[in-house]
Amino acid sequence: MQLSPRFTAQLDKITGGCIYNAPMNEYTSFKIGGAADVLAQPSSSEQIGDIIRICGEYDTPYTVIGNGSNLLVSDCGIRGVVVMIGGNFSDISVTNTAITAQSGALLGKIANTAAASGLSGLEFASGIPGTLGGALFMNAGAYGGEMKDVVVRTEYITPDGDIRTVEGDAHMFRYRGSMFADGGHIILQSEMHLTRGGEKDIRAKMSELNAKRRDKQPLNMPSAGSTFKRPKDHFAGTLIEQCGLKGYTVGGAQVSEKHAGFVVNIGGATAVDVMRLMEHVQTTVYKQCGVMLEPEVRMLGF
Repeated sequence: MQLSPRFTAQLDKITGGCIYNAPMNEYTSFKIGGAADVLAQPSSSEQIGDIIRICGEYDTPYTVIGNGSNLLVSDCGIRGVVVMIGGNFSDISVTNTAITAQSGALLGKIANTAAASGLSGLEFASGIPGTLGGALFMNAGAYGGEMKDVVVRTEYITPDGDIRTVEGDAHMFRYRGSMFADGGHIILQSEMHLTRGGEKDIRAKMSELNAKRRDKQPLNMPSAGSTFKRPKDHFAGTLIEQCGLKGYTVGGAQVSEKHAGFVVNIGGATAVDVMRLMEHVQTTVYKQCGVMLEPEVRMLGF
């Protein structure tokens, strides 16, 4: 879309410089996606609020992402401003048994900080390749743990630019969802309450879970993690494998030969390839098993 020079000048002033026509295949773990009109990487809550404000003033859409680990971006890219909240906004602090982290902090780094402080409860998150903000957005979980188990308080910005706080059950955590998946809010930071434990035991548990992940998942291939949500009373990967779809390929997109719950980029995959593959998987599983799989991957720009 055509952006006003005055708008882009203000945006650059806020952030210290943005990236224009940013190739999103360089900013997603899937290595797929066309160009975003603008990629802004704020380093403070004030900058985030200012970006929202001027986007409203200039009637320009904005999209918030973390480190791009759960995204499928359209081959046509994303119009407007992509606000990437990552390493520039990733402070972590520990007070007694509580950890407070900004939304751009990686889950693995938060889990390691907890372990170093003798705090247990985030072992499940140590191998999830996302930011805290993304994890809260979808209530990320693995191996029996979820973000809802540890998060007690979150500070966020509303679409109107107001800073608010939510606590406890008001997060509306559910399977792969939260209040943040519904309302266009931008997560700033969250406080997590953990329990005391021995660092050696905590790290042993983290190592055990990460070994399981390496053994079962195609971590050496570009992907967006689990492609489909877990259906009630079933596992998506098991259903897909039972339908004989392991290794099924459309263009450069493939149902992983290692774990059927993952779609991987075997080289040069487009978003259209992935979409067609996902649709084929959904149709086949529904016809053979009577279960309609729902995407877990967040799709942008379509």
